[in-house]
Amino acid sequence: MAQRILVVEDDPEIVRLMQKILGTLYEVEVSPNGLEALKRLDLDPLPDLLIVDVMMPHLDGLSLLRTLRTRPRTARLKSMIVSAKTGPRDVIEGINVGVKHYLTKPFKVDDLLNKVKKILA
Repeated sequence: MAQRILVVEDDPEIVRLMQKILGTLYEVEVSPNGLEALKRLDLDPLPDLLIVDVMMPHLDGLSLLRTLRTRPRTARLKSMIVSAKTGPRDVIEGINVGVKHYLTKPFKVDDLLNKVKKILA
């Protein structure tokens, strides 16, 4: 059975691109914001990887990840950030919430695929 990825992203173009890139290798689900992702993560099965944008309405990506780390069910969920926030502080903040990789937008297809494969290996 294919590994599952939950993409938490509010930009429809980025969502389509990720579904196209990752959909041939993985089962890809989408949540448009952090609040919807929290609801989805209360359900089984949990995804094998969470790909999170930082800037989203309702609940931003960093707040989502901080919340997930406090819950026993999702505390060890593998995650990565894909964001347009590219400053050193942004990257450090992402690493501090426990992500495996911080990929900046616009991203190269190969970079996304390589990082996802590495995390899920």
